[in-house]
Amino acid sequence: MAIAPFSLREDYWETFKIKKSDLEFLYNHLLELETPLTSKELIDTLINKRIQTEKASLKAQQESGGMVYRPKDHYQAGQSLLFPQLNWQKGVVNNVREGHNPQLPAFDVIEVTMANGAKHQFAAGLAEHALNQPIEVNLNDPKLNFKVVMETYGDQLQESLEQALEDDQDLVRIASRWFPRALLVDVNIGHLNLAEAVLDMAGGGPLDSKALVEQIDLPTDVNSKLVEFSLNYGLQEDERFDEIGPTGEIVWFLHRLEPEAVQHTPVYLQYSPVSYDRSVLTQEMLSLERQIDDDLSDLHDVYPRTNDLSIVLSYPHWRAGTLPLTHRTRVMFPTAIDAPRIQFTLFDVDTKEKLPAWVVRPGHYIYGLRDWFERQGLMPGNIIHIRPGNQAGEVLIQAEKRRSNREWIRTVLVGTDGGLVFAMLKQVVNAAFDERSAIAIPDVKAIDNLWEQPASKRAPLAGIALNMMRELSKLNLQGHVHAQELYAAVNVVRRCPPGPIFQILATQPVYKHVGDLHFRLDENPEEI
Repeated sequence: MAIAPFSLREDYWETFKIKKSDLEFLYNHLLELETPLTSKELIDTLINKRIQTEKASLKAQQESGGMVYRPKDHYQAGQSLLFPQLNWQKGVVNNVREGHNPQLPAFDVIEVTMANGAKHQFAAGLAEHALNQPIEVNLNDPKLNFKVVMETYGDQLQESLEQALEDDQDLVRIASRWFPRALLVDVNIGHLNLAEAVLDMAGGGPLDSKALVEQIDLPTDVNSKLVEFSLNYGLQEDERFDEIGPTGEIVWFLHRLEPEAVQHTPVYLQYSPVSYDRSVLTQEMLSLERQIDDDLSDLHDVYPRTNDLSIVLSYPHWRAGTLPLTHRTRVMFPTAIDAPRIQFTLFDVDTKEKLPAWVVRPGHYIYGLRDWFERQGLMPGNIIHIRPGNQAGEVLIQAEKRRSNREWIRTVLVGTDGGLVFAMLKQVVNAAFDERSAIAIPDVKAIDNLWEQPASKRAPLAGIALNMMRELSKLNLQGHVHAQELYAAVNVVRRCPPGPIFQILATQPVYKHVGDLHFRLDENPEEI
């Protein structure tokens, strides 16, 4: 029977657990370096150490022979053994008796119960036997290869380590870097007040910790990285300061001086969740929902990476001066592990203008485009392109321009009673647009008044959808309205993702599907 060489068990890395000894090792490693390290750097160090430890352990087993069954050795009842010829299964010796074979010198027979309950008999005390040869350690085992282990299990291992580090009160984390709490340089309220003053003079920021350290009276005879880390920790624990750097960078801003729309979600993007049954949505509706890519839709599709993304402006984002942050668009923008808000630069491809912008992760939007929308003469339904920038922290932006001309566009008018009326009117159009999403807004202030109404005075979603359907159906002879047109119209007065609107179309009998996601009203005025 072939003997498997010494190696790790098959599920070693799948079942890997962070031990207290691992955390102690990493703690001491950080103490020795006196430099904060990332989770990636720590897991690399730990796995390298584990592999070396396991190799040494396997080698010790090979050389000791104490627990490994070899026919030449003698055993006693109750002794635990490893059986390399049975793929390193463990067994316990039940009893020992004399063996009888005229062709062999005196030997014993041991009866062993394996871990799986099977019983086997083995020879013992035989000086001459093939299985007495030393068993080699399989140093070529992929499970002992650092590169292979990290490529296969790296994300899983790092996630396990981060959870263990977060539960360890002796370590602190700033922007994905960890360090022992006990070695932090003392940063007191005086230092933090000075930091606030420095940022205030800089218009709120942004400033990195190195720039702040240079203007604050902190110790200079200590590792500079440790001083910066300690200041970063102090700033993080003080609500006056906001860390706004992308992954790998630590940049600070005064929270009170951030734009209002960064601190609080603009009213046009605020959504009062509506419960609905997604199971009633047709495959066509689900496909359209994915195409619309609303930032409020709970979609987790995997989108192919691309160097050019197009975004159709909805009314809420057009009015708020924002772009949606969705699973499709977020790959284009800076991200961070902890920072809820990230400042970066949008670069206008046509005008070469640099626009300071913000990723607002909790609100799922990109802020900073309101003035740019106005200068470009854009309206809801226009198409925006975003591409990766040429420099770190920069994203290219471009409106899909076309020669300005007058086009027949759905136009929203507000009556004296506050009611909305849709009409097809000629409007000046400065950029390419999606026909089902384009809506001209001649009187923005009148629409703003509707958004400023208290929630108690606003019509329910079903009522808004019905009123919009009535208005839109007047714009063509067939009275047909596409689901995307209704979604765009509803969002002129109420923020809502496609799902709840599509459910209304799918379940209320007043809406009749006439094909290709076009609907018409079939209502009896006396019943409405």
